[in-house]
Amino acid sequence: MKRKTLIPVGAAVVAALIAMLLLATGGSAKNPSPHVAAGVTVDVKQTALGKTLVDANGRTLYLFGPDKPNRSTLSRAGLAVWPALTSTPTPKATGGAASALIGTIAGPAGGRQVTYNGHPLYYFVGDRSPGSVSGQRLNEFGGVWYALSPNGHAVTRSASRPAQAPPAYGY
Repeated sequence: MKRKTLIPVGAAVVAALIAMLLLATGGSAKNPSPHVAAGVTVDVKQTALGKTLVDANGRTLYLFGPDKPNRSTLSRAGLAVWPALTSTPTPKATGGAASALIGTIAGPAGGRQVTYNGHPLYYFVGDRSPGSVSGQRLNEFGGVWYALSPNGHAVTRSASRPAQAPPAYGY
């Protein structure tokens, strides 16, 4: 008798399931649900990428390379991993964000998706804390993802890492 082998589940499928669970449960205090219905602000904070756009909770905001100006091209499956930043009222700029660059477009679920310099804005479910930039330069769902600078352009560099101390040899 032969044993059946399990087929490995892709990372994107696992991330999508986690995202759906977080959205269904409303997130947690450490990882709040990324969908915000009211009072949305776009701010600027220092991250490992330099100054980047974040929401009011310090969560990094990303653009999707294949999107068109003021038009999202992300699939439904992609939205489970890269949820859109949505807002009911007009979003506000704080800190170093420019209010003239903020707008909205028709969102994926009938709401309003926030844009910055014409780029639809998204979160990454893999960012577990304010200022995390683990979505930077990922190539998923047909394109590359980038954080945004305050001038509304993609931040194309990788996250800077702290210098490693030389190994201690225990002398």
